[in-house]
Amino acid sequence: MSNQSSTSSTSATDTAKTDGEHKLGLIALIAIVVGSMLGGGVFSLPQNTAATSAVGPIIIAWLIAGIGIYFIANSFRLLSDLRPDLQAGVYMYAQEGFGSFIAFNVAWGYWLMTAFGNVAFAVILMDALNQFFPGVFTDGNNLNSIICGSVLIWGYNFLVLSGTKVAGFVNTLGTIAKLVPLVLFVVILGFLINYSQLFSNFWGTAPQIVEGVGNHAKPVSLMSQILAPMTVTLWAFIGVEGAVVLSGRAKNKKDVGKATLLGFLLALIIYILMSILPFGVMPQAELAQVSNPSTAGVLAKVVGHWGGWLMNVGLIISVLAGWLAWTMLCAEIPMVAGQKGAFPRAFARTNSKQAANVSLWVSSFVMQAAMLLVYFSNDAWNTMYNISALMVVPAYITTTLYMAKICLNREYDQYAKKGRKFALVSGILGVIFCLFILYASQIQYVALVPILLTCGLPVFIWSRKEKDDNQPLFQNKEILYLSILLLLDAIVIWLLMMGRITL
Repeated sequence: MSNQSSTSSTSATDTAKTDGEHKLGLIALIAIVVGSMLGGGVFSLPQNTAATSAVGPIIIAWLIAGIGIYFIANSFRLLSDLRPDLQAGVYMYAQEGFGSFIAFNVAWGYWLMTAFGNVAFAVILMDALNQFFPGVFTDGNNLNSIICGSVLIWGYNFLVLSGTKVAGFVNTLGTIAKLVPLVLFVVILGFLINYSQLFSNFWGTAPQIVEGVGNHAKPVSLMSQILAPMTVTLWAFIGVEGAVVLSGRAKNKKDVGKATLLGFLLALIIYILMSILPFGVMPQAELAQVSNPSTAGVLAKVVGHWGGWLMNVGLIISVLAGWLAWTMLCAEIPMVAGQKGAFPRAFARTNSKQAANVSLWVSSFVMQAAMLLVYFSNDAWNTMYNISALMVVPAYITTTLYMAKICLNREYDQYAKKGRKFALVSGILGVIFCLFILYASQIQYVALVPILLTCGLPVFIWSRKEKDDNQPLFQNKEILYLSILLLLDAIVIWLLMMGRITL
């Protein structure tokens, strides 16, 4: 997420809109696609991917993620062409395919993803500032970090409430601030690293990569090394679905598909290079301990202190700029959901500046609560990006399931005369990848997904009662879905009580 990841679908849209009626060519579309995916999290890729993995497993992890994310993005692209009437929100495919309760949970999860993503921004931003003010913002979650992060949350809240018109300019500034230092990072490392060192322990077996310390240290298998970075890869690609919203702004609609593919491949190459080139600077054991944003520590070791300053300044500008778009997105999701009846109508209210004031205030309070919880985390950055990445899975899995569903029941043929088989492959492989991500992720973070979704039940009941249509709170299928969700909650609670997992 991506900023992260994007600045996601909204940031891409905002950028496009700022160009008035000017139509976008292929190069411009590719630039927006890449800019929407590359976020503040990319500055921490070296340490995040190397935590318990060597070069070979990291490359395999990125390739698996690349294939899986491609089919998810392709499902979004195909559905945007097949069902242009379902563009009101990322949850609309869930609404059409699986009903109101599933759609609500998708919208709720996607909203929490953006909220936790903003808090992750705060953590990594404070970590970067700590490089300039050593000891003041230690680990990005000490008291000073919480205070400054909270000030930024509410500062952006009031900025968006004012109906700011500078989103396009700010997003452009953030994209430049990201790309310039990242390109320099890759180019400098490409010329100056020790390639024999990069390939010296390709599979992490000589010496053997271990996790834990002292008597608790244990070797990490090849499969575990591949699985470990998977949540990082998902986090990096959040926002790839946003490219499809540009179809109306393209000179040639066919360019949207090309831009999605080419932009995605370019981002994938950048991610792989950002992850593996640092192994030519320091071994895995040392790289795994570099403080985030780890690109700063890596480049500083190669060229001196100015390299660290460059990466930190780029990150700070990038995050501050991207945070605006993500705050707007965080408010927009429940606002649109409120307009469509998935959330209570109160969330649809706007002020005189057409800003989603109720939605924005609630979103800011949620972010503030998460910011306070960060204070008690031993690894705040990893906690926030893991939770944020996994909360997007319901949106991705329901979209790809809906893609597969309309192909299998031949509904696809009502919208297009060809391409059904490839669309079916995209849907099925997208679903498989989502399930694989859940399997690969750390169980303490996966366990939070049903718990956080259940927290939305009062809001769902509120919105259902507002409709006053004499319908039961839960339809028959929805009772089944609710039962599964509550069963998962019970399993998580049991695992917690038995000490099998710790949050």
